[in-house]
Amino acid sequence: MAAPKRVPVPPAKPKRVPVPPARPADPAGAAPAAASGAAGRPSAAAAPPAPKPAPRPPITKDSKLRVLVAGASGMIGRELTHQLAAAGHTVLTLVRRPPQTPAEFTWAPDAKILDFRLLDDVDAVINLSGASLSRLPWTAGWRTQILRSRVKATQALVEAMSMAARPPQVFLSGSAVGYYGSRPGEVLTEESPRGTGFLSDVVEQWEAAARLAPEATRTVLLRSGVVLGHDGALKPLRLLTRLGISGPLGTGRQQWAWIGLHDEAAAIVHLLTSDLAGPVNLVAPEPATAGEIGGELARSLHRPFAFAVPRKVLELALQDAGRDLLLADQLVRPERLLADGFRFRHPTSAEALAALSPEVPAAARA
Repeated sequence: MAAPKRVPVPPAKPKRVPVPPARPADPAGAAPAAASGAAGRPSAAAAPPAPKPAPRPPITKDSKLRVLVAGASGMIGRELTHQLAAAGHTVLTLVRRPPQTPAEFTWAPDAKILDFRLLDDVDAVINLSGASLSRLPWTAGWRTQILRSRVKATQALVEAMSMAARPPQVFLSGSAVGYYGSRPGEVLTEESPRGTGFLSDVVEQWEAAARLAPEATRTVLLRSGVVLGHDGALKPLRLLTRLGISGPLGTGRQQWAWIGLHDEAAAIVHLLTSDLAGPVNLVAPEPATAGEIGGELARSLHRPFAFAVPRKVLELALQDAGRDLLLADQLVRPERLLADGFRFRHPTSAEALAALSPEVPAAARA
């Protein structure tokens, strides 16, 4: 039986879909509305574009800013918030507890939790967060906390700024002269390279986190020296002096990069409306040795200064804290700060310590 003859089948013609007539143009010249999608829903093209945030006015020397401060409860933070308010700035603070005033906002820096929308409404951020260096000795756990607390807090602020529709114009981030390490016989400026040691490693990672702030945000790295105040690095020395058992640390001839509490806060306020960016040394213009500062402290408290502590004892007892904090030899100069016109109220350590009279509250001294 012969096979059936195959008849070619012509391809099906595509179905013609009627095209609706074009809508007449709006008499006022407006563009026609976007076509509707399936089931009568408007297409994505119909959504109006999000309005761009209004540009911030430029900051001048006379600008009154909204400033967000992290680490406001510490010794420097308390003095700083007082000086900011006295200068006419509006101060907002980040706290780790439930807010108690409209100017407080909760954050969790270790978990990098911070409402980024807050950053849309501030002109500047000042970051002073970090575990205390004056808690001695630096155990392995505390060394981890010194690093983690600084890096995590900085990362939380930088990430929030990067997510904000209108990031702040200024970011002043804490740092330290520990970056330079111990450098006997050298004059250290902002151009000097990084040194060695635990604090140098900490500062390198701390500053690296701050440098990731948005490009439009002027970022300043506050490389602070030993701040002469009632608390901070001077606190354990003050206690020993009051007990009458203070004296030279090691030889006592090592240069200490120091700054008075008032000038530390005043320099930060100055940098808010400056044009400076990058590292700025926050140290006094007049150098002083550890022995000179310890001797002045003893005289101000009417105590002897005769019980020297050998270097080996400090290194054995305090390890990194002894080497990096008490025995470090650093002749640091505030070149960029002076060139920018800042004037110190207490250029000598004797003046800075005299301003710390226990009868005068910190706020009144400002």
